[in-house]
Amino acid sequence: MGVDNVILLESLEWFDESGQELLHRLPEQGSGEIKFGAQLTVRESQAAVLFYKGKACDAYGPGRHTLKTGNIPILTKILSAPWGMISPLRAEVFFVNLKTFTNLKWGTRDPVAFRDAELGLVRLRAHGVFNIRVVQPVLLINTLAGTMGRYTTEEVEDFLRQVIVSRLNDYLGEHLRSLFDLPGRFDEIAEGLQRRLALDFSRLGLALDALYVTSITPPEEVQQAIDDRSRLSLIRDMDNFVRMKAAMAMEKAASAGGEAGAGLGLGLGMMMPAMFGQLQASPQSNGRTNEVHCQECDNLIGANARFCPFCGHQQLLSQQCVNCGKNLPPNAVFCSRCGHRAEERAPDIICLHCRATNLPGAVFCNQCGDKLA
Repeated sequence: MGVDNVILLESLEWFDESGQELLHRLPEQGSGEIKFGAQLTVRESQAAVLFYKGKACDAYGPGRHTLKTGNIPILTKILSAPWGMISPLRAEVFFVNLKTFTNLKWGTRDPVAFRDAELGLVRLRAHGVFNIRVVQPVLLINTLAGTMGRYTTEEVEDFLRQVIVSRLNDYLGEHLRSLFDLPGRFDEIAEGLQRRLALDFSRLGLALDALYVTSITPPEEVQQAIDDRSRLSLIRDMDNFVRMKAAMAMEKAASAGGEAGAGLGLGLGMMMPAMFGQLQASPQSNGRTNEVHCQECDNLIGANARFCPFCGHQQLLSQQCVNCGKNLPPNAVFCSRCGHRAEERAPDIICLHCRATNLPGAVFCNQCGDKLA
């Protein structure tokens, strides 16, 4: 490429063989003595920036260009004798790749915290792909590449991935109510997230051409809970379902034969009258009022009772003592159990990592996902 010529003029051009370089500097090692009249060739998918005496002087589009510096062939070498035959008029050319870089991966390295309206605090993992393009070559050089000889997508992909995940956490918290609303909304989430990231990318001299969400998944235990919930929604009568499953299990064990099977068959025969009695009594029991345990004395009382008939404890919750958890009447000034002032409320929790404010009792930060102290 003729960038190290001592006497002759340079002819500068660059080809990206890897397809992953955002920019490339000539000369590749340090700066050079690019001479007056050097020829610069720029392709349609490229842009070039000449740095002369440490400053970005000119930007060049496609075509052949003649560079103008203070380095004159032969004469400059003679005049640079005091500096060890090295010209102080340093110059280098940065070639910037303007093509669209596709199929860059993004995803959550660690699960992020999401406060679901129905499931509570859930840890989510999300993955996808995105495309970027350089739109401001000088800004890209000054903010990301600096004086690096080459800058590839591998070196910027990890940083951009963190930016995308951070904005995703904020976007989901503002626009998604529950994980049950996710099906069919991946395109909407991707478009909204892309609009929010446009400013972050433009500050780096980049444009986010496209962003796609391929998956947003909760942990396995949450997926199992969702599956169990869907199964329960299909069961109309839980009591009859449990009795049917128990009868089928005992019938299968009894038909297996042997002493154990005979014993189970005998036990099944003895249990059948009681099971039929419960089935006959169940329609009558539907009209009876359910009973619950009093939180104070643990006696059984009616589910609709507002006060316990045994100890007088209020069952309808209006406020609770933040110290001991006792239910208090609306006009209470002090707790009747521990004497704590009733108007005091549990303080908000401040995340030590990001200083975000979280609700009392929160386990994980709703902003950064770290576990709260």
